[in-house]
Amino acid sequence: MKKSKLLLASGIIGTLYLIYLISYFSGGVVSTDGAEAIGAGIAAALVTPHMVCVGVAVIFNWLGWALKARWAALVAGIMYAVSIVCMFMYAMFVVLEMIFCFVAFAKMKHKTDDSNKTPVE
Repeated sequence: MKKSKLLLASGIIGTLYLIYLISYFSGGVVSTDGAEAIGAGIAAALVTPHMVCVGVAVIFNWLGWALKARWAALVAGIMYAVSIVCMFMYAMFVVLEMIFCFVAFAKMKHKTDDSNKTPVE
């Protein structure tokens, strides 16, 4: 079974977005002005659940691609969806990865046990 190109694309886009999130919100907190630092800290605190969900999704995304694990692709898609719920304003940045993960999950084949032809997962 070949590795999924959709999971690879989703993993790359998701990783780049996660790097952007971390660098953007960690850079804003290290500021010289006190009020500006407080505002950036509050913004970072509001985005943290979204950031954590994207981080978990990216990890499972890469696991799904590397191990050809159908379950990991599903978990990644679900975590991308949860990240949208956590911060709807940033939905446009993860909706493509979510769709790619769900389509890759649907296209991946079930592993079967040859002795009795039942799905194993």
